[in-house]
Amino acid sequence: MANDASTVFDLVILGGGSGGYAAALRGAQLGLDVALIEKNKLGGTCLHNGCIPTKALLHAGEVADQAREAEQFGVKASFEGIDIKGVHKYKDDVISGLYKGLQGLVASRKVTYIEGTGHLSSPTSVDVDGRRVEGRHVLLATGSVPKSLPGLEIDGNRIISSDHALTLDRVPESAIILGGGVIGVEFASAWKSFGTDVTVIEGLKHLVPVEDENSSKLLERAFRKRGIKFNLGTFFQSAEYTDNGVKVTLADGKTFEAEVLLVAIGRGPVSAGLGYEEQGVAMDRGYVLVDEYMRTNVPTISAVGDLVPTLQLAHVGFAEGILVAERLAGLKAVPIDYDGVPRVTYCHPEVASVGITEAKAKEIYGADKVVALKYNLAGNGKSKILKTAGEIKLVQVKDGAVVGVHMVGDRMGEQVGEAQLIYNWEALPAEVAQLIHAHPTQNEALGEAHLALAGKPLHSHD
Repeated sequence: MANDASTVFDLVILGGGSGGYAAALRGAQLGLDVALIEKNKLGGTCLHNGCIPTKALLHAGEVADQAREAEQFGVKASFEGIDIKGVHKYKDDVISGLYKGLQGLVASRKVTYIEGTGHLSSPTSVDVDGRRVEGRHVLLATGSVPKSLPGLEIDGNRIISSDHALTLDRVPESAIILGGGVIGVEFASAWKSFGTDVTVIEGLKHLVPVEDENSSKLLERAFRKRGIKFNLGTFFQSAEYTDNGVKVTLADGKTFEAEVLLVAIGRGPVSAGLGYEEQGVAMDRGYVLVDEYMRTNVPTISAVGDLVPTLQLAHVGFAEGILVAERLAGLKAVPIDYDGVPRVTYCHPEVASVGITEAKAKEIYGADKVVALKYNLAGNGKSKILKTAGEIKLVQVKDGAVVGVHMVGDRMGEQVGEAQLIYNWEALPAEVAQLIHAHPTQNEALGEAHLALAGKPLHSHD
């Protein structure tokens, strides 16, 4: 196969999602000659089928809830229903604007952008629709797709994935959501705001089971208050069509019926049939295995993003892509501390965290060496104004640094930036306590929690 490229690129990137395009932009900025290959749209899952569209739906739902609840703020308003076409137009306009901006950014950095389906043809080349693209290094960034379970066929109509849910032409009257992780609870929240009767099925004992147990319990309490139903601790067994929808049976024989079933059990890597194993790349269950510098076992190949078994978050993909570009450009690369990555679930209320859970801290340091403090948002003026409930929980190594910050409440995702600095800079409670936080803000709650942990609480009880 002929190499049509005029040069051998410094870096050939297969996949134009968060990890791939971040590596392309940073690599080009550092003087690398970069080729970026993408078969669909630049921006990948996050921009087109994930982060951005789901948050647009959630915001539309928030507006609907505010219209319904306006009277409690002394505002006369009426809620007349959801115009799903209008919601999609709003969502698609947001995506379109960001997409055009990203295309312009890639062009301005003089990245060679190649549209087409790529296949790893050697440790230093990718074949794209009859063209061989050669590089001194190859970065695999082919992302992920929604997963299902054996025997559970996603038909795009009654049994759907998150991809289908983002373009559904109607607001379902009722929905079963299989999976109580991030994707499941975000759609549960948005659909409930739109007026859907929602039931979440989670096989583990809590919603958002990777979060601190206290956060999970707070979310469950809030969902009960909102009328979002859920069944915990029993796994899915089967699904079958009914006259009007879908019937789901669990392992204990319990059944649920609804108009649609959303399968939200996570996302799996896109790696099959792309030549990775043929070129000797080490794999595990479809994931590409890497070290802390995102290097595979093949010296000329790296991998990032949802394709590797790290946190499936767009901002993790950005960081991993930047790490690879800087390493290849000769800069000192610093491995990512994945515990130090901020995590936000954008349901109502939001769940945000950074660092480790109280249970993990006790496992690492010993139960007698761990201190946990909860600060209730009821004591925070801005949260009162917003009529949101929740808590900030701090996990500290006794007489040492704060190793976990776990927050539940509306807009808590906006507070996780400072929480990230507290964790990653290994701050002591007393050090945070001496910083002055603006009043009245929700950010102030983070400061108040550290004041309490430092032994000098202000707007909270001892």
